[in-house]
Amino acid sequence: MTTLNLIGAGRVGRTLATLWARYGVFEIQDVLTSSAASAQEACAAIGAGNATATLEAMRPADVWMVAVQDARIAEAARALAAAKHTGAARPTVFHCSGAQNANSLQPLAELGWRTASAHCILSFADVDAAVQQFAGTACALEGDASACETLRVAFDAIGAQTFGVASEDKVLYHAAAVFATNFLPVIQSVAEAAWTRSGVPAHLLPHLRATLLRNAVANITRLGPAGALTGPAARGDVAAIERQTAVVKAWDAPSGEAYQALSALALRLGGH
Repeated sequence: MTTLNLIGAGRVGRTLATLWARYGVFEIQDVLTSSAASAQEACAAIGAGNATATLEAMRPADVWMVAVQDARIAEAARALAAAKHTGAARPTVFHCSGAQNANSLQPLAELGWRTASAHCILSFADVDAAVQQFAGTACALEGDASACETLRVAFDAIGAQTFGVASEDKVLYHAAAVFATNFLPVIQSVAEAAWTRSGVPAHLLPHLRATLLRNAVANITRLGPAGALTGPAARGDVAAIERQTAVVKAWDAPSGEAYQALSALALRLGGH
């Protein structure tokens, strides 16, 4: 069976390794994290793998997953290249960052390794939930063609929907995912703060949150973004938008700037 080594085993790494072990896609071999204790914990959670304390102690593998924080990917690549692991003629190595492309693994590419990145558009806030929700997840693959093909087979085997992204488009691709998911909690927090400031009772906030978000998602899913647009921008009511922008800026300047920018995008979406 194809062997897989893990450098880093946070929520993303644990989720993917658990699924690959469960479906017999890879033999989870060696796992290296920030400490021997956390590596042992990761192996126990995955249900496979051998906890290692140093990079030098890791055995050669067919595939290496670098699942560390974005700021440490290049460092991990340099360290792995310096360790001079042998084994597979051209090992595949990939990272899981959405914001970086395979160039972050350049020291390994210079040694002949096949480098790639794989980013799954899924919330990994909880590993157990991510494992249960993973089937059908869209996963972007980028990098060396043969490495991407290896990853496509592996991700398809655990139910992913894979697609390719050009290296030069990786940052824009990830920014789109931020728009789609990361900003929603921010916008909701601003709305609730403004409601609180304007006198909405605290006990009504959970109901407003659940009802409005649920209805908005249902409408977007059914009608698409343009069809689901409501409010002053949908009507082209620029005067109302300007009044609200001034009030929001007076209450909280950053929120007012966001309101103005989002209203401009909403007017464009509404065809005004």
